[in-house]
Amino acid sequence: MALRKLLISCCLLLSSCMGVPDNVKVIESFDAGQYLGTWYEIARLDHSFERGLDNVTATYSLRDDGGIKVINRGLNTSTKKWEEAVGKAYFVDPANTDKTHTGKLKVSFFGPFYGAYNIIELDKPYYNYVMICGPDKSYFWILSRTPQLSYPIKQHLIAQAKELGFATDKLIYVNQSPETVNYEAGRHVTHQ
Repeated sequence: MALRKLLISCCLLLSSCMGVPDNVKVIESFDAGQYLGTWYEIARLDHSFERGLDNVTATYSLRDDGGIKVINRGLNTSTKKWEEAVGKAYFVDPANTDKTHTGKLKVSFFGPFYGAYNIIELDKPYYNYVMICGPDKSYFWILSRTPQLSYPIKQHLIAQAKELGFATDKLIYVNQSPETVNYEAGRHVTHQ
């Protein structure tokens, strides 16, 4: 009986980790291939797994099983050493008829445990910036294809997040120092 209660509790906990916050909608369609490559973290809400990290990037590539490999990397400001977490993400909903996907994914950095990765805003068709949230409003990120995001775009995204109920007054603006990072353009940028 105790094991059954534990399993039910675990299922409820895991399913709550896959939700979308109230009043928030994921984007209807995005091209996963165009989303691949490196993204720079512009702003985030504080969490222990990123605390004290600057120059944070997220790099996405295809996995052989159809999922997406995730590499999150950041420079620890105390130790001056790079920290890296490797995970995997999968689409929650089936593909749309045009082979795009909704912005609802599940991501794992810890074995069989998955959390929600909800894309709630995406610069289409260029894929220059994105807003992501977790299963509730305590998880929020703004990412960009470049280390800096123009002030008007950043302010627009922050205002949009505030309207959705995210604690934008508590955002951490990530230092993307050019002295320590060798910047790479995202895959969608063509070099001449």
